[in-house]
Amino acid sequence: MSETLTALGGIGLFLLGMKIMTEALREAAGANLRSLLARFTTTPLHGVASGAVTTAIIQSSSATTVMTVGFVGAGLLSFPQAIGVIYGANIGTTVTGWIISLIGLKLQLGRMAMGLLFVASLALLLSDGRAARVGRIAAGFCLLFIGLDTMQDAMQGAGGWITSAWASGTGLVGMFAMAALGLVITMVMQSSSAAIAVVLVLLVSGTMPLIQAASAVIGMNLGTTITALLAAIGGSRSMQQTSIANVLFNLGTMIIAFPILLIIAGPLEALAAHTGADTALVLFHTGFNVLGTLVFLPFTHQFAALVERIRPDLSGDTSPELDPRLLSDEGAAMQSARTVVTWAAREVFSAYSLALGSQGDLRRLSALEPRVAMKLEDLKAYMAKISIPNNKPTEAAAFAALMHQADHLVRLLEQSRHRSFIPVLKEDLVTRRPATWFAGCLSPDRTLDLSEIGERMSRMVASLAHRFSRNRRGLLLGEHAGIYSIQETFQVTDAMRWLTRVMHNVQRVGEYDAVVRDNLGHETPSELGT
Repeated sequence: MSETLTALGGIGLFLLGMKIMTEALREAAGANLRSLLARFTTTPLHGVASGAVTTAIIQSSSATTVMTVGFVGAGLLSFPQAIGVIYGANIGTTVTGWIISLIGLKLQLGRMAMGLLFVASLALLLSDGRAARVGRIAAGFCLLFIGLDTMQDAMQGAGGWITSAWASGTGLVGMFAMAALGLVITMVMQSSSAAIAVVLVLLVSGTMPLIQAASAVIGMNLGTTITALLAAIGGSRSMQQTSIANVLFNLGTMIIAFPILLIIAGPLEALAAHTGADTALVLFHTGFNVLGTLVFLPFTHQFAALVERIRPDLSGDTSPELDPRLLSDEGAAMQSARTVVTWAAREVFSAYSLALGSQGDLRRLSALEPRVAMKLEDLKAYMAKISIPNNKPTEAAAFAALMHQADHLVRLLEQSRHRSFIPVLKEDLVTRRPATWFAGCLSPDRTLDLSEIGERMSRMVASLAHRFSRNRRGLLLGEHAGIYSIQETFQVTDAMRWLTRVMHNVQRVGEYDAVVRDNLGHETPSELGT
């Protein structure tokens, strides 16, 4: 009984160490990892590399999947690109097994980690900023290795609760039984890394044979997808599609891995005799994940189409989604918010362009509400839940700029209700050309991003204000001389004032976009330039 409790305590220490280390690593590399996923995942193959690197760095395939799901919903990644990241995350998560096998089990650093844990705790308690973050990472590593040593010491006696009695033999029945056990262990622990650590310890202690351990690891690959699948229930369409793709990919990899294990059982045992059973197991784990990726990768677009048929978009809404799961990472959440702002700006700008341009098409301008207005309300509610730490001034500046953008977009929506000014602007000789120029700048056919539009507006607004001021004085003098009626004078002056305010709000949306880009990163939403 005492050995069992000690083993459970070792697992708990390992889980705690993984959680502390993962969160600290993700915080330390968060902005760079978001940039890696958003900028270098241009194809499914690049997605594999990005997903593998990201998961290897932060030691959490779940965290990688969360960021990926949010970026798909936000429009930063296409669904096929996201599937590539899922492939890579499966490969990257095998790095934990290599760390445990090559360092944790062979070197047994638990005693040394005890001393390092004291230093790490002091760094965490007596400092802040980067030093405290390094202390958290080191403390996580220390707890991880201490937990491993504790498990190893206890599993000699406590491993009896996992025996081969109910999963005897290395045939298909025994392999499937151990795979089911691996799936259950992963679901209970909510961590494939911890589950693999347990299997490695049992394997090294002689409690579990190699072939059964390999079968359990195959089941763990599928078990790690269940949490994301359950979390996706009631979530956004992109979250559900990504979770379904993750399950189907791991199920396919599982189907590939079983016959391979049957074929290579003998050579795998021979390899274990030379390198150690733990190294052979980790090599098998990495190998079948890489093989699964190689099998699925050429058919990624067909696979994506299959998943989209399984979970189609029934709403017809093409606007970006705000994934609540991203709120745990303020930088990723703001990237998602930024994409909604960009989408809303493009919708509003295009509507004004069509209305003020040569087409004079007011339909899109009149249809902006309630769709865009409701999306902006959702955005405000979403941003109210984002918590920015006090030690991140750049992200605080980006957050404030996003709020200003949303405010100016709301003003543009309010101004779109005064569509009666548009015919007046087109009839007046002085206002016709500025209105046409403004429509051209906002045209959806242009490749300008929001900040470039803001720069153009800033150069134009000053000269336009001077021109409108002269025109206003001329109108007033003309009305006094009887050339214009009072109604005509007010119509033109009000229309000029309306256009000036519209241009000012467009300018501010663009200027604040530059602030967001400079402080949050240069990831560019896919809507830009489209």
